[in-house]
Amino acid sequence: MISGFATTEGTTNFVQNSGINSLNFNKFADLFLSNVGIGTYLGDSDNKTDELVKNAVKQSVLSGVNVIDTAINYRAQKAERSVGKAISELVEEKKISREQIFVSSKNGYVTNDADVQEDFMQYVMRELGKPGIVKEGDITSGYHCMTTTYLSDQLDRSLKNLDLECIDLMYLHNGIEGQIKDISKEQFLEKLKSVFELYEQKRDEGKIKFYGMATWECFRVGTENPQYLSLENIVELAKKIGGNDHGFKFIQLPFNMNYDQALLAKNQSVQNKPVSILESAVTLDIGVFTSVPFMQGRLLSPGVMPEFNELKPSLRALQFIRSSPGVLAPLVGQKLPEHVSENLEIMNIPPINNDDFLALVKKLTS
Repeated sequence: MISGFATTEGTTNFVQNSGINSLNFNKFADLFLSNVGIGTYLGDSDNKTDELVKNAVKQSVLSGVNVIDTAINYRAQKAERSVGKAISELVEEKKISREQIFVSSKNGYVTNDADVQEDFMQYVMRELGKPGIVKEGDITSGYHCMTTTYLSDQLDRSLKNLDLECIDLMYLHNGIEGQIKDISKEQFLEKLKSVFELYEQKRDEGKIKFYGMATWECFRVGTENPQYLSLENIVELAKKIGGNDHGFKFIQLPFNMNYDQALLAKNQSVQNKPVSILESAVTLDIGVFTSVPFMQGRLLSPGVMPEFNELKPSLRALQFIRSSPGVLAPLVGQKLPEHVSENLEIMNIPPINNDDFLALVKKLTS
């Protein structure tokens, strides 16, 4: 397994070696992170896709991207393995060091293993049920589990899949979204407390550096929605468990020119002031990565997005998201070499500065 984790020195060296404009990196948690990351969600669970994902990760890193995002359930564990192979090859080829890249994964959904030819439920019973990793009632109707026994097991599997001794960021994957149909908000928050305690322990063990919440609804919906969560309250929970040096430092949520709630909805509150989730994150010192920048391609059709800066649709989408105050990086799912090349043309131009971005938002929303 590859030792190490992203460091200040390593990520600084990555910026210098990349030849990319330093404005295309954000400093957060003493790390320099590219303002575009690669995601690995979609794709078939076959060897051809394994190779495409591995090569896309390598091409992205060599094009100046040092943020790599995956999850144990993506392609039923094969996405993590493809990322692991890409990192191993890049390190073996001396193209990068482990300390130069920031790797995130997610645990929470119950998954099988696409490399094991076995029925989903047979796999779950054999791998998780018989050894006592999950018990009756642990798995929700949404195939989600957030017991500490299960998440500890899944973290070890993610480390093995990625061939890493330490993952920079482990998210709880769609926690309330996967649980709220079966339990109350109060029960969920009790479970979340246990998860944070587990992840602080795993930080002490050196298995993760940070933890966070990868979400779909909870930070975008209104306070009346059962899935709503207050980021301020969650940060307070993390402080109670881990002190001021707690490891809860990141969230992930959908954001694009259609899903614009993160920027425009004042659904959060910080010190009793109504703010958006992005404003809340800035105030609370939480880094935000964003998903579905293209809405799986739907935003790229002609005439769907407003035009600005004479950019092609994919670059326009990425430019808008990464220029939004509070966003560290959109995560782009890309596999084909030509798509990687096209999307990463964005690394050749700087993001929009704050004043111009606010003027653009005003123009687009007036």
